[in-house]
Amino acid sequence: MITAKLKDFSWERMIAAVDAVRERASRMAAALDRAGIRHAMIEGNAIAAWVARVDVEAVRNTKDVDILVRREDFEGVIKAAEAVGFVYRNVAGVDLFLDGPEGSVRSAVHVVFAREKVRAEHLLPAPDVTESEAGPEFRVAALDALVRMKLTSFHLKDKVHLLDLADVGLIDETWCDRFPPALGARLRELLEAGDGEL
Repeated sequence: MITAKLKDFSWERMIAAVDAVRERASRMAAALDRAGIRHAMIEGNAIAAWVARVDVEAVRNTKDVDILVRREDFEGVIKAAEAVGFVYRNVAGVDLFLDGPEGSVRSAVHVVFAREKVRAEHLLPAPDVTESEAGPEFRVAALDALVRMKLTSFHLKDKVHLLDLADVGLIDETWCDRFPPALGARLRELLEAGDGEL
Protein backbone atom coordinates (compact mmCIF):
# COMPACT_ATOMS: atom_id res chain seq x y z
CA MET A 1 0.00 0.00 0.00
CA ILE A 2 1.38 3.40 -1.02
CA THR A 3 1.24 5.89 1.85
CA ALA A 4 3.17 8.75 0.21
CA LYS A 5 1.17 11.59 -1.32
CA LEU A 6 1.51 11.20 -5.08
CA LYS A 7 1.62 13.98 -7.64
CA ASP A 8 0.80 13.62 -11.32
CA PHE A 9 3.40 12.05 -13.60
CA SER A 10 5.50 14.89 -14.98
CA TRP A 11 8.30 15.15 -17.53
CA GLU A 12 8.91 18.66 -16.20
CA ARG A 13 9.67 17.43 -12.67
CA MET A 14 11.89 14.65 -14.01
CA ILE A 15 13.86 17.10 -16.15
CA ALA A 16 14.03 19.66 -13.34
CA ALA A 17 15.59 17.06 -11.03
CA VAL A 18 18.36 16.32 -13.53
CA ASP A 19 18.93 20.01 -14.23
CA ALA A 20 19.19 20.76 -10.49
CA VAL A 21 21.97 18.19 -10.05
CA ARG A 22 23.86 19.59 -13.03
CA GLU A 23 23.49 23.14 -11.73
CA ARG A 24 24.78 22.22 -8.27
CA ALA A 25 27.75 20.34 -9.70
CA SER A 26 28.66 23.18 -12.06
CA ARG A 27 28.24 25.86 -9.38
CA MET A 28 30.42 24.00 -6.89
CA ALA A 29 33.10 23.24 -9.49
CA ALA A 30 33.17 26.84 -10.70
CA ALA A 31 33.51 28.12 -7.13
CA LEU A 32 36.43 25.79 -6.43
CA ASP A 33 38.07 26.71 -9.75
CA ARG A 34 37.83 30.42 -8.91
CA ALA A 35 39.42 29.73 -5.53
CA GLY A 36 42.23 27.73 -7.16
CA ILE A 37 41.30 24.57 -5.24
CA ARG A 38 42.05 21.28 -6.97
CA HIS A 39 39.14 18.87 -6.99
CA ALA A 40 37.37 16.22 -9.03
CA MET A 41 33.83 14.94 -9.44
CA ILE A 42 33.42 11.33 -8.34
CA GLU A 43 30.67 8.75 -7.80
CA GLY A 44 27.48 8.80 -9.89
CA ASN A 45 28.10 12.01 -11.82
CA ALA A 46 31.62 10.91 -12.75
CA ILE A 47 30.31 7.52 -13.89
CA ALA A 48 27.62 9.27 -15.95
CA ALA A 49 30.21 11.59 -17.49
CA TRP A 50 32.36 8.64 -18.58
CA VAL A 51 29.40 6.62 -19.87
CA ALA A 52 28.15 9.64 -21.85
CA ARG A 53 31.47 9.74 -23.71
CA VAL A 54 30.45 6.42 -25.27
CA ASP A 55 26.65 6.23 -25.27
CA VAL A 56 24.34 8.97 -23.96
CA GLU A 57 21.42 6.52 -23.92
CA ALA A 58 23.22 4.43 -21.27
CA VAL A 59 23.59 7.32 -18.80
CA ARG A 60 22.06 6.76 -15.36
CA ASN A 61 20.99 9.89 -13.46
CA THR A 62 21.93 10.54 -9.84
CA LYS A 63 20.42 12.82 -7.18
CA ASP A 64 23.51 14.10 -5.40
CA VAL A 65 26.96 15.47 -6.16
CA ASP A 66 30.20 14.03 -4.77
CA ILE A 67 33.52 15.85 -4.88
CA LEU A 68 37.06 14.80 -4.09
CA VAL A 69 39.23 17.41 -2.35
CA ARG A 70 42.35 17.43 -0.20
CA ARG A 71 41.79 17.83 3.53
CA GLU A 72 44.37 20.61 3.73
CA ASP A 73 42.23 22.62 1.28
CA PHE A 74 38.97 22.08 3.16
CA GLU A 75 38.78 25.47 4.87
CA GLY A 76 39.08 27.05 1.44
CA VAL A 77 36.46 24.65 0.08
CA ILE A 78 33.99 25.76 2.77
CA LYS A 79 34.65 29.44 2.07
CA ALA A 80 34.33 29.02 -1.71
CA ALA A 81 31.15 26.92 -1.41
CA GLU A 82 29.45 29.25 1.04
CA ALA A 83 30.19 32.19 -1.27
CA VAL A 84 27.88 30.60 -3.88
CA GLY A 85 25.04 29.66 -1.54
CA PHE A 86 26.02 26.29 -0.11
CA VAL A 87 25.81 25.63 3.63
CA TYR A 88 28.39 23.37 5.27
CA ARG A 89 27.21 20.60 7.59
CA ASN A 90 28.68 17.46 9.11
CA VAL A 91 25.91 14.87 9.29
CA ALA A 92 26.63 11.55 10.98
CA GLY A 93 30.34 12.05 10.37
CA VAL A 94 29.89 12.95 6.68
CA ASP A 95 31.04 16.37 5.44
CA LEU A 96 28.54 17.84 3.00
CA PHE A 97 27.10 21.05 1.61
CA LEU A 98 23.39 21.74 1.57
CA ASP A 99 22.09 23.80 -1.32
CA GLY A 100 21.04 26.73 0.87
CA PRO A 101 19.72 26.77 4.47
CA GLU A 102 16.64 24.74 3.50
CA GLY A 103 18.57 22.30 1.32
CA SER A 104 18.08 18.56 1.66
CA VAL A 105 20.77 16.10 2.74
CA ARG A 106 19.51 13.82 -0.06
CA SER A 107 20.54 16.38 -2.69
CA ALA A 108 23.64 17.71 -0.95
CA VAL A 109 27.19 17.95 -2.28
CA HIS A 110 29.11 15.23 -0.44
CA VAL A 111 32.84 15.48 0.27
CA VAL A 112 35.43 12.71 0.02
CA PHE A 113 38.97 13.47 1.12
CA ALA A 114 41.74 12.57 -1.31
CA ARG A 115 44.41 10.08 -0.17
CA GLU A 116 42.29 9.02 2.85
CA LYS A 117 40.18 5.93 3.42
CA VAL A 118 36.46 6.68 3.33
CA ARG A 119 35.95 3.88 5.85
CA ALA A 120 38.56 2.33 8.11
CA GLU A 121 37.89 -1.16 6.71
CA HIS A 122 38.49 -0.12 3.10
CA LEU A 123 41.47 -1.72 1.43
CA LEU A 124 42.62 1.45 -0.33
CA PRO A 125 42.36 5.20 0.25
CA ALA A 126 40.57 7.51 -2.14
CA PRO A 127 42.74 8.69 -5.05
CA ASP A 128 44.41 12.06 -5.17
CA VAL A 129 42.75 14.94 -7.01
CA THR A 130 45.53 14.75 -9.58
CA GLU A 131 44.02 11.48 -10.86
CA SER A 132 41.44 13.37 -12.88
CA GLU A 133 40.67 14.77 -16.31
CA ALA A 134 39.37 18.17 -17.30
CA GLY A 135 35.88 18.53 -18.72
CA PRO A 136 34.10 21.62 -20.06
CA GLU A 137 32.28 22.28 -16.77
CA PHE A 138 34.18 20.30 -14.13
CA ARG A 139 37.05 17.89 -13.56
CA VAL A 140 36.18 14.20 -13.47
CA ALA A 141 38.04 11.42 -11.69
CA ALA A 142 40.18 9.40 -14.08
CA LEU A 143 38.57 6.13 -15.11
CA ASP A 144 41.18 3.97 -13.37
CA ALA A 145 40.77 5.94 -10.11
CA LEU A 146 36.99 5.79 -10.34
CA VAL A 147 36.91 2.04 -10.89
CA ARG A 148 39.32 1.58 -7.97
CA MET A 149 37.00 3.59 -5.71
CA LYS A 150 33.98 1.58 -6.80
CA LEU A 151 35.75 -1.73 -6.19
CA THR A 152 36.92 -0.53 -2.77
CA SER A 153 33.43 0.48 -1.61
CA PHE A 154 31.57 -2.24 -3.55
CA HIS A 155 28.04 -1.57 -2.33
CA LEU A 156 25.06 -2.26 -4.59
CA LYS A 157 25.23 1.16 -6.27
CA ASP A 158 28.97 0.66 -6.88
CA LYS A 159 28.30 -2.67 -8.58
CA VAL A 160 25.61 -1.06 -10.74
CA HIS A 161 28.02 1.73 -11.72
CA LEU A 162 30.73 -0.79 -12.62
CA LEU A 163 28.27 -2.73 -14.76
CA ASP A 164 27.30 0.54 -16.48
CA LEU A 165 30.96 1.07 -17.38
CA ALA A 166 31.27 -2.50 -18.60
CA ASP A 167 28.05 -2.26 -20.60
CA VAL A 168 29.49 0.51 -22.80
CA GLY A 169 32.91 -1.16 -23.10
CA LEU A 170 34.89 1.14 -20.83
CA ILE A 171 36.06 -1.74 -18.63
CA ASP A 172 36.34 -5.49 -19.14
CA GLU A 173 38.07 -8.55 -17.67
CA THR A 174 41.51 -7.21 -18.67
CA TRP A 175 41.08 -4.59 -15.94
CA CYS A 176 41.14 -7.21 -13.18
CA ASP A 177 44.95 -7.30 -13.15
CA ARG A 178 45.24 -3.53 -12.68
CA PHE A 179 44.24 -3.70 -9.04
CA PRO A 180 45.28 -5.51 -5.86
CA PRO A 181 44.15 -9.17 -6.00
CA ALA A 182 41.17 -8.67 -3.65
CA LEU A 183 39.77 -5.87 -5.83
CA GLY A 184 40.57 -7.69 -9.05
CA ALA A 185 38.64 -10.70 -7.76
CA ARG A 186 35.64 -8.49 -7.04
CA LEU A 187 35.67 -7.12 -10.56
CA ARG A 188 36.11 -10.55 -12.15
CA GLU A 189 33.22 -12.00 -10.16
CA LEU A 190 30.97 -9.06 -10.99
CA LEU A 191 31.74 -9.17 -14.69
CA GLU A 192 31.22 -12.92 -14.86
CA ALA A 193 27.88 -12.65 -13.07
CA GLY A 194 26.78 -9.62 -15.10
CA ASP A 195 23.32 -8.19 -14.56
CA GLY A 196 22.10 -11.44 -13.06
CA GLU A 197 23.76 -10.64 -9.72
CA LEU A 198 21.78 -7.45 -9.16
